[in-house]
Amino acid sequence: MAAVSPTLLITSGLEARNSQNGGIPSRESIIPRKPLLSFSKPSWIVQTESNVRKEARTKPDPPCVVCYGSGRVDCHPCNGKGRTNYIHLAMLPKGAWPKWCRRCGGSGLDYCSRCMGTGEYRYLMGFRFMENENGSGK
Repeated sequence: MAAVSPTLLITSGLEARNSQNGGIPSRESIIPRKPLLSFSKPSWIVQTESNVRKEARTKPDPPCVVCYGSGRVDCHPCNGKGRTNYIHLAMLPKGAWPKWCRRCGGSGLDYCSRCMGTGEYRYLMGFRFMENENGSGK
């Protein structure tokens, strides 16, 4: 770049001496000319697909009676707000920063405890004592 600058100054100086206005450079000599070789900037070509259909998520049949098939319920510690301070207010007061719920991470949703997040209807799990050969249920 250092070698290019002096040649440009010499060239513009010669044009100024040869000008017909008594040493005042003409407008054409002041305006920088475009270089003969030009390189375009590198660009990325991104192809996108049109009319791409997302698979519709089917609700399980029969759905869970607690979450209605979504697998998610409101978080209990934050009541579905995602923050643990000022739960009773829809918006935080001026100057208050939210304290995000640790259980849901601020989303306000938790996994359903009945279906374990699957959304499917599950029968209650429990223990059933098997009967012995003599008929007693010990």
